[in-house]
Amino acid sequence: MTLSENTNTDAIKRRGRPPAFNHDDALEKAMLAFWMYGYEGTSMAALIEAMNMNKPSIYAAFGNKEALFNKVLDKYVSGPSAFVKEALAEPTSYLVAKAFLTKAVELLTQHQNSRGCMIVQGALSCGPEAEMIQKKLIAYRANLEESFKKRFDLAKDNKDLSNDTNTTALAKYIATIHQGISVQASSGASKDALMGVVDLAMKNWPGHAQV
Repeated sequence: MTLSENTNTDAIKRRGRPPAFNHDDALEKAMLAFWMYGYEGTSMAALIEAMNMNKPSIYAAFGNKEALFNKVLDKYVSGPSAFVKEALAEPTSYLVAKAFLTKAVELLTQHQNSRGCMIVQGALSCGPEAEMIQKKLIAYRANLEESFKKRFDLAKDNKDLSNDTNTTALAKYIATIHQGISVQASSGASKDALMGVVDLAMKNWPGHAQV
């Protein structure tokens, strides 16, 4: 083979190579698609367009749609929803609740993210084929409530909450407000309007007058 033929062959190979694949970038694009349309509302065609990948490439890199969504959930929890862990570390139950709800409002009313919480919205309407995904999303929400209950139990031990505080109900109270904020945000409620809801909720916090 001549030098010219070698050069032509190398050029053809270079032209035929696909663009470099960025795993995190592709997963981010998939997360935004699922966040916008929910699990069932996000078709493979939509994922192909959003991720700029063909179906075989998506399957090879991430698995099927359910496997991809599971990876997206992990990314959502460790990324946009990471404020939950930070809120739980606040020194009082009042500040835990206030930080959690405030950060949730801030996230869910960002212009590009006005679509509600991905975990809340994704579990609201799932058909039989998505039952496993719905169960997983419900489990995420149940685990969140349990995390708040444990944190409020600690607050009772520290005399931050009174001994007669129902920490199970208090955890569900916070979760219910968060879910309502999510639905309202997805319907276009403004940050100011939802912060008004947070302010009212915090006025009803046990022992808030002592804070």
